[in-house]
Amino acid sequence: MIKILAGEHEYDEGWVTADASISYKPQHIDTDMDCTVQTWLDAEVGPKWRSGEYNVNVIRALGVDELLAKQVNNLSGGEAQAVAISICLGREADLYLLDEPSAHLDANARMEAAKAIRRTMESNEKAAFVIDHDVYFIDIVSDSLLVFEGEGGKHGMAEGPFQLRTGMNRFLGGVDVTFRRDHDSKRPRINKQASRKDREQRAKGDYYSFDS
Repeated sequence: MIKILAGEHEYDEGWVTADASISYKPQHIDTDMDCTVQTWLDAEVGPKWRSGEYNVNVIRALGVDELLAKQVNNLSGGEAQAVAISICLGREADLYLLDEPSAHLDANARMEAAKAIRRTMESNEKAAFVIDHDVYFIDIVSDSLLVFEGEGGKHGMAEGPFQLRTGMNRFLGGVDVTFRRDHDSKRPRINKQASRKDREQRAKGDYYSFDS
C-alpha cells in the first residue's frame, strides 16, 4: 500500500490523489553513491539542514551531524537509516511515507527517530504514514493506526484509522497477544501467555494496557 501511495506500484482499482506531494523513505536504502553525507544532504534538502529547528530536532537528534564527512557507500545500516530518515523529513511534502524506519537502529536511536518524526509532523502540521514492526516505536510516533486483517501474502483489508489504543487492541486481539505498560520505563512489554497480567487483561478485553 505504501508503495502504491509513493507511486512505485500501480493500483488495481480505486484512486490515489495526485494533488498531494509525497516524501518517501523506502524500506531498502540505496547507498551506492560515491559522495559524502554532506553532499547527499545538500542535493536532497538544500541548505536548510545546516541550522534551525530541522537541524536541532532531526539532524543532531539522529546523529547525522557526526556523519557529514563520511562516504555514503561506507555507511553502516543504522547510519544509512538515520540519514535517509533525515532526508525524508527534510523535504517539503504534504505526506511523509516511512517504511520500517526503526530497522538497523539501536534502542536509543529508535526512540530518537520516533520523536524526530513526531516533532516534524507536529511543528509543520503535516501527516506521516509509518510502517514498522517495533511496538514501542509505533507507540511513540502514532496518534492513530490502520489495522490490516486477512491472510498474509494473499489478501487483506485495511480497517480504520483507529485511535492508538483501539487500533492496538484490535491488532493484538487478532494475533492473540497482550502487552502491559512497564511501571518504570513506561514502555509496552509483552505478557507471558497465561500469566496473571495476561489473564487479567484478556478478561477485560484490554490487549494493549496503558496502565503500568
